[in-house]
Amino acid sequence: MSVYDKLKALNITLPPPTPAGGAYTPFVRTGNLVFLAGHIAKKNYKPWAGQLGLNVTVAEGKEAARAVAIDLMATLESAVGDLNQIKRIVKLMILVNSAPVFTEQHLVANGASELFGEVFGANAVHARSSFGAAQIPLGACVEIDLIAEV
Repeated sequence: MSVYDKLKALNITLPPPTPAGGAYTPFVRTGNLVFLAGHIAKKNYKPWAGQLGLNVTVAEGKEAARAVAIDLMATLESAVGDLNQIKRIVKLMILVNSAPVFTEQHLVANGASELFGEVFGANAVHARSSFGAAQIPLGACVEIDLIAEV
């Protein structure tokens, strides 16, 4: 089953790719690797603001990470032209806007990791880092960047 068939089965329509919000590019392709800049969580097309452990639950954070993964796929498609060309999702780095006592960043990160697994299957098994951050741009609750192999 193609990546696009899997997206359709999951009832996911990719949005337009997120443009750069500063002095950087949304992706860089070098050799057979594509590096995607960090994408922040959005809800209703606005930054999904909040802090895990304060005013955002783990379930909401996981949903936010899943939403970021969808945005990342849109940018990845823009970078390579066809998501079926992805050989592997290599690495995710997840930043979670966290209250000082919050320690479940890894559970929030699962929202993105699990969706990539559903869409790319065995090619989505990736290395991952998840961190608590004191703040993320625009107050977003989650930011994720990605490295993929083409």
